[in-house]
Amino acid sequence: MSAIMLALPSKGRLQEEAMALFAGSGLAIERPGGARSYLGEMAAMPEVVVRFLSASEIARELIRGTIDVGITGEDLIHESAETGPAQVRIVKRLGFGRADVVVAVPDAWIDVTTMDDLSDVAADFRARHGRWLRVATKYLNLTRRHFAQAGIAEYRIVESLGATEAAPASGAADLIVDITTTGSTLQANGLRVITDGVMLESEAVLMVSRNAGWEGARRSTLDALLQKIGAEPF
Repeated sequence: MSAIMLALPSKGRLQEEAMALFAGSGLAIERPGGARSYLGEMAAMPEVVVRFLSASEIARELIRGTIDVGITGEDLIHESAETGPAQVRIVKRLGFGRADVVVAVPDAWIDVTTMDDLSDVAADFRARHGRWLRVATKYLNLTRRHFAQAGIAEYRIVESLGATEAAPASGAADLIVDITTTGSTLQANGLRVITDGVMLESEAVLMVSRNAGWEGARRSTLDALLQKIGAEPF
């Protein structure tokens, strides 16, 4: 069987940019069932099965190998699994969907400008306040890895389900780890990124799963797709 599955983000700017990328390469994608359909068609390469999924689901399924090729944010591959980056290969950086995953603290913390400063604060926070330092984030795995690398263990994560940047002002957390493009939302909420607090510079990327089977005709289909879109060989 030569068919391979390509997954694209199901909505928003990422979806629009991804569709434009393929259209510009002569590989226009249609959604016969309308904008709400999760199925797509690529007339120029009918052996490529197109699915529209959430960006986070694309990351998870690329790692598992149930999706062959996909476009999603690089940050989501790092967040989905500790070994996520080793399970995929980035074959094309796309130049859109750019954002950084950062550590941001309240402006009032004038003595906290680095991760070392934050480590000092975390170490004596419980003695001063009777509780652990609280970090609001949607990026649980990235936060744990980055804080461990900085030698920070005295904290707890408050999983954010809404507007993470509002957590310190509401009293739900003391600082945040979040994604930012311009920093304007952080500034509007009285937060700033510490100098060595950029955990990951992310953008949308085209990735191939290392865990999908790439024998025979499927490999030929993949090679043809990557060549047409100007990606690196897999």
